Amino acid sequence: MGLPKVLTEQQQKFAMLLVTNEGRMTPTECAVEAGYAEGSAHVRASELRNPRKFPLVVKHIDELRAELQEKYKVDYASHIAELAKLRNEAREKGAWSAAINAEVARGKAAGLYIEQKIIKHGKLEDLSERELEARLAEIIDDNKLLLEHEDVGSLKQKVINPKEMRVVHDENSQPEEVQEEEI
Repeated sequence: MGLPKVLTEQQQKFAMLLVTNEGRMTPTECAVEAGYAEGSAHVRASELRNPRKFPLVVKHIDELRAELQEKYKVDYASHIAELAKLRNEAREKGAWSAAINAEVARGKAAGLYIEQKIIKHGKLEDLSERELEARLAEIIDDNKLLLEHEDVGSLKQKVINPKEMRVVHDENSQPEEVQEEEI
């Protein structure tokens, strides 16, 4: 007798349901929906996905999957372009939050943002005053480039001696010196 050369309507429907509903319907549910008997749908779904028993059905399933993957593929260029399109549409509608979110997503896709999670062990309260000062000095040294506007030496001195005088500026008055209170 041999294997059939053409898929039946039921087999085509099963393959289409299986591929388009992946994650939403089980293969058994797809078989029932395609018209197979409910009592044997589990077995039939398994057989239809077996390349030894139904190679044409398996080949058709693979072709449908490839077709869908090509249709909905995500690559860098199309992803960035789609996000730009969404951002522009949101701007035109005055949906600023959506526009900003689309632009942030574009930046993340382009690698402009680095998401970091820092897990700290221990508490600042557990450090001695000397250890805390050393840790703050280390943080200042590690972030010199971020502290361009601040003199690193004077910043370290403020860490070591936090009770030093500060100048407070008021918009309408001359600067005056204020003694900081102990906490």
